[in-house]
Amino acid sequence: MRFTSHRDFARAFERALRRAGVPIAFSQGFTPHPKISYASAAPTGVASEAEYLEIGLREPVDPAQLRAALDAALSPGLDVLDAVVAGGGSLADRIEASHWRIELPEVDPAVLATAVAAFTAAEEIQVERMTKQGRRTFDARAAVISIDALPASETPSGASAVPCAILELVVRQVTPSVRPDDVLSGLRVVADLEPPVSPRVIRLAQGTLTAQGEIVDPLDADRDGAAIGEH
Repeated sequence: MRFTSHRDFARAFERALRRAGVPIAFSQGFTPHPKISYASAAPTGVASEAEYLEIGLREPVDPAQLRAALDAALSPGLDVLDAVVAGGGSLADRIEASHWRIELPEVDPAVLATAVAAFTAAEEIQVERMTKQGRRTFDARAAVISIDALPASETPSGASAVPCAILELVVRQVTPSVRPDDVLSGLRVVADLEPPVSPRVIRLAQGTLTAQGEIVDPLDADRDGAAIGEH
């Protein structure tokens, strides 16, 4: 599922809305569109356990029934975990940071730990990325709130003879956004770390950021709602 693009997911979600009989609201004008707002979608090639979106409805719906109906209408691997009443304010404003886990097969955990120490010690790390506006250079260090090389453990793939380093990061939402591949580029800049095979990236959480650097689920503030109404 991580190779599904955001556009493919959006199409699948709109079909699921129709199959589940959700009374979705539409925009006005000559080409009405369903009122769906996606918040900080994960890049193609990245798995995620924490994607959020907002939908506008024509009439009240029980959140638990909506969640179950949408989950049943989506393909395996696309799972609706929760639905709550939108209590006001923009969902995007509640996405301040993301927590990522990056598995680096064939990378020695000790080598990663050394690279992470160099990354942490740097005040600024300039990396390049091709964007829609052309090639851009930006700082990949300032947005990283925490970065840790996890202790060596069983290889996630189950191939115990093959080393696998694991990196966890918490990255603040900034413009331009700093993605996991930008952090890996930063590790290459400061420590010449070049993973021999493609990393496996998963987003574990995203939401508001506490003073202690912890991420709070953006839906927490709205979990007392009884029904999802027009929004």
